[in-house]
Amino acid sequence: MIQKAVFIAGTDTGIGKTHTACTLIHALRDAGNITCGMKPVASGCLPTPQGLRNEDALALQAAGSATVDYALINPVALVDPLSPHLAAAHDGVEITLPPLRAAFDQLLASHERVVVEGVGGWRVPLSMSLSAAEIPRQWKLPVILVVGLRLGCINHALLSARVIQADGCELLGWIGNGIDPHMLALDENLATLRALMPVPCLGVLPHGVTPEQAATCLQAAVLALG
Repeated sequence: MIQKAVFIAGTDTGIGKTHTACTLIHALRDAGNITCGMKPVASGCLPTPQGLRNEDALALQAAGSATVDYALINPVALVDPLSPHLAAAHDGVEITLPPLRAAFDQLLASHERVVVEGVGGWRVPLSMSLSAAEIPRQWKLPVILVVGLRLGCINHALLSARVIQADGCELLGWIGNGIDPHMLALDENLATLRALMPVPCLGVLPHGVTPEQAATCLQAAVLALG
């Protein structure tokens, strides 16, 4: 079954969700798919003459097959680099799903594939009554988990995988991202993850390689999406 859209989750913040999402966009494009990225909610945005802009969302915009209106890629842009529920409160706004879904539907109508990047970890709050996990759960998106390869990643990966599945989402697999070039026992950690994770490894991204160059590392992820 072909999955038109996929949600990129992470074991934590700062573990390379954007880098992985951009790499997957390039891999899907290389396979002949008209593809774009989306970051529904982004905090830590900077003012520009065009409005608030987020570095990660701009990277997703640049990675896509064609130029897409920024407001569709990042419909909720927040100023402070905080958990989204706090950043939204500081900006005097409340995050709700309908505006995010409207932007997603427009992207889906004009692209063969949409790569949706989450914010922070799996259960980060968007408001006091809404978790980021509700985006893939309510939109019925399959999930790929990005595991930042550093000390502690095994525990974070196993806990994240368990809660993603407990929340009723389909976890397609995980991608290892080499965020620590000096990580000890990298191969042994990867072997442990492959043995203990409940879903397959869909690729490992080396440290210091651009998304365009690393796209060939995610062929298994492309195949998993059908």
